Amino acid sequence: MSLYGNQYFTIKFRRNKALIKELSTPPAGSKDLYFPTKYSQTFITQCMACLWKQHLSYWRNPPYSAVRLLFTTIIALLFGTIFWNVGSKRQRQQDLFNAMGSMYAAVLFIGIQNATSVQPVVAIERTVFYRERAAGMYSALPYAFGQVAIEIPYILIQTLVYGVIVYSMIGFEWTFIKFFWYLFFMFFTFLYFTFYGMMAVGLTPDHNVAAIVSFGFYLIWNLFSGFVIPRTRMPVWWRWYFWICPVSWTLYGLITSQFGDIKDRIETGETVEEFIRSYFGYRGDFVGVAAAVIVGFSLLFGFTFAFSIKAFNFQKR
Repeated sequence: MSLYGNQYFTIKFRRNKALIKELSTPPAGSKDLYFPTKYSQTFITQCMACLWKQHLSYWRNPPYSAVRLLFTTIIALLFGTIFWNVGSKRQRQQDLFNAMGSMYAAVLFIGIQNATSVQPVVAIERTVFYRERAAGMYSALPYAFGQVAIEIPYILIQTLVYGVIVYSMIGFEWTFIKFFWYLFFMFFTFLYFTFYGMMAVGLTPDHNVAAIVSFGFYLIWNLFSGFVIPRTRMPVWWRWYFWICPVSWTLYGLITSQFGDIKDRIETGETVEEFIRSYFGYRGDFVGVAAAVIVGFSLLFGFTFAFSIKAFNFQKR
């Protein structure tokens, strides 16, 4: 290379260095770039975007949403035919046990099915969330909001389908307030079981571990639900668990809302109201408290899921 070429590149190099130094020095009076948040959109916008994303994800996943609704319809018809018209029979203790058994079986059967079926869905969605959060698209709380909120309309439809079929076939008393309470307790029961399934995945590495852990809780909830062993017959040192078992509060609300004000007498001479109070320990004026507690369980499981998504990262690198 000629001497002239060397000089040309040397001059060019010096000019570029000077230009870099000039551009890297902020002008007088300027301020550093500042963004009020880590993400480009507001928290509300992130929540709405995540909710719409989950809506599309569920709408495009009929093996989960449609099959769950079909399963609920089949189980409702099955329970309706098995417990046909038992809700209108109140002459014997066994009649009441049959009616209560229909509630107990439905709560555990469909509730556990909801919790189990949502876990693989949440596990897959969480993998996508890890990638999109790393890209700075949204934070953990809007994602959790979208995942939790999208379940509500599906569970509402599930409750209406199950409630109308079962309530009419079992023959419970057709009054507005009793039908409302039945739908209310079934809706929030399906809801907290679903949120529990989400929470179990959020707190564990994958849905297989979550299923194993959840199985133990289902057994304990079944045992302390108050139907297999009534609270009045539990050992004193174990009754505390009855009060923190979500299934026991569901049965408390369902049974007292349907039978807590019935004055008909059974074969022992007691009224239905007196029997459920002496045998199960259920008070008819406790329906509102039971309703508040199961709403609280739904919120607790939903917020714990949101916290677990934010606090724990089980991503494999």
